[in-house]
Formats: sequence, structure tokens, C-alpha cells
Amino acid sequence: MNGVRMLLYKEVLRFWKVGFQTVAAPVLTAVMYLLIFGHVLSDKVEVFDDIGYTRFLIPGLVMMSVLQNAFANSSSSLVQSKITGNLVFLLVTPLSHWAWFTAYVGASVVRGLSVGAGVFLATAWFSPPGLAQPLWILVFALLGAGMLGALGLVAGLWADKFDQMAAFQNFIIMPMTFLSGVFYSVHSLPGFWYQISHLNPFFYMIDGFRRGFFGVSDVSPWLSLGVVGACFLAVSAVALHLLKTGYKLRH
Repeated sequence: MNGVRMLLYKEVLRFWKVGFQTVAAPVLTAVMYLLIFGHVLSDKVEVFDDIGYTRFLIPGLVMMSVLQNAFANSSSSLVQSKITGNLVFLLVTPLSHWAWFTAYVGASVVRGLSVGAGVFLATAWFSPPGLAQPLWILVFALLGAGMLGALGLVAGLWADKFDQMAAFQNFIIMPMTFLSGVFYSVHSLPGFWYQISHLNPFFYMIDGFRRGFFGVSDVSPWLSLGVVGACFLAVSAVALHLLKTGYKLRH
């Protein structure tokens, strides 16, 4: 347990020491999205009844920031440790694969939630979204950050250099995030794209999270919880297996 706490502390300290880059910069990016999209699309995108577009946009930006930064934390940490060679100091410790998983994913959750809280505080000033069902907010924030932290572990174990890591993020994480309903309600999409959007697990994270603010959503929050929970377990199982077998770690 002491080993887990120390590794978790190390990973949290790693991103917190450069908080201006890892926390403040994503908050500023989200505010810029709000100012630009909120102004340009406020009268052109149909969302929920009696909910203005700016209010609708804020929870999506918060959750998008949580997911992207949770992924970035674990993936960048592993790739950086591989390239600099300091990963060997962890390999000689008696830490189990469960300890690695708990510490890396735990730190990713901390960073994701820290950025998400910062984005919420910075954007809610423009149009407070409300808190209709706060429990859904907490559940989907934790599950989403945990899933992306675990996915970041998988990506970090697979990648051998920053180019590969950037490709994973640019061609998988970013498209799935932007096509998840952050900037629109899926009910405004044509039939084909409406069906395609339901194949994206990120959509269920965003939609369930938004439910906590407004009490309404595109799909049932229980369906979203089932999809996100299953994806979290599946990605976590893959990450634990790769850690247990030492995939691309012991060579």
C-alpha cells in the first residue's frame, strides 16, 4: 500500500509541478471554445427545450477536458519514462501490476477532475448550467476519467516514441471526443449520423454527464452508465493484462 501511495504521489506531483501547462492551459482552451462556438452557433444548433446553447455547451466542454487530460496524463508519463530510461527504477521495485494500474489511473483521474473543475469554474460564469442531478455528474466524471486513464496506459505501453503517442491521440481520442456530442445534440443529426454516434462510447460519457446538470439527456442515463461501465472494465482488463505480462516494459 505504501508503494501505491508513493507512486501515486509521484505521478500527481509530476503534472502538478508544471500546472500552468497541464491544468491552466486546458482551461484556457476550453474558455476559447466556449467564446467562439457559443457566439457562432448559439442561434444555429438545436438543443434541449428551454436550455440555451451556451448552457448546453459548458458540461460538454468540462467532460471533454476531463477525458483528454486523463488520457494525456498516463500516456505521456509512460512514454516519457521509456524514452528517458527512468522506467527501470520502477521495474526493480516489488510493485505489482495492480499497484501500477492504481497509481497511474488514480493520478489521471486527479488531473482530469482538476482540469474539469477549473473549466467549470471558468465557464460557469458566462451561463451557470445548474445542478439537477449531481450524482450523475460525479459518477460519469469518475468513470470517464478512469477509463481514459486506463486507455492512456494501454497507449503508453504500446507507443515507443512521442510520434506514435501523438498519432494515437490525434486519430483516435480527438475524433471520438469531438464527435461525441460536445458541441451539439445528436437529435439534430441526420438519421445515418445519428445511428453512428451511438456507436461512440464517448457520446454516452458526455450525455450521462450532461444529464446531471439539466435532468434531461439524449438517451437514458442508465444505458449510458451500462455502456461506460462496460467500456471501463474492458479497457482496464486490457491495461492490467499488459502490465502483468510486462508488454514493452522488460526489453
